[in-house]
Amino acid sequence: MMRINLLPHRAEKRRARQIQFIAFSVISVLLGAMLVGFVQVAIGTQISYQERRNTYLKDETAKLDAQIAEIKKLREETKALLERKDTVEKLQSDRSDAVHLLDQMLRILPEGVYLKSLKQSGKKINLVGYSQSNARVSTLMRAIDDSPWLESATLVVVSSTRVGNNRISEFTLNFSLSVKAVPAKPAAPKGKGA
Repeated sequence: MMRINLLPHRAEKRRARQIQFIAFSVISVLLGAMLVGFVQVAIGTQISYQERRNTYLKDETAKLDAQIAEIKKLREETKALLERKDTVEKLQSDRSDAVHLLDQMLRILPEGVYLKSLKQSGKKINLVGYSQSNARVSTLMRAIDDSPWLESATLVVVSSTRVGNNRISEFTLNFSLSVKAVPAKPAAPKGKGA
């Protein structure tokens, strides 16, 4: 016998295709959601990794800034200490200058010349004094030029003045303090065995 199918086969095929479409749609949505989730997790992981790196770099930068500030402070302290050292060395080297100046003034000051003031500014010296004659001022200037500790005597002004009943010359003189080469002492003779 022959079988005849009276059911609408097209409606069944359409319903099967709809079920298949819905299944594929659900699977596509699920796969899309999973893909978006994976991408989101991957991007979130990279962002958190970069934030950790940024935090680490900020911390290290702060440490380096602190070290740079400390180095700068140490350099300033070193500079200040070197300046103090230079000042002490200069004072140490100039310590005997006043002694040499006064010693030379006592040695070279001719009779009839009297000092009113003696001012030192660095190596420059300004002398104001009184003299019984201009010849004595010239003698003082020659003595300054011949001195191993003094040099460059320059007469600034000579004026006549009265002190009591005496007529004397008041003079101003500039010169410099310098250390000329002092002859070296001869070396001790060497022994015959040397």
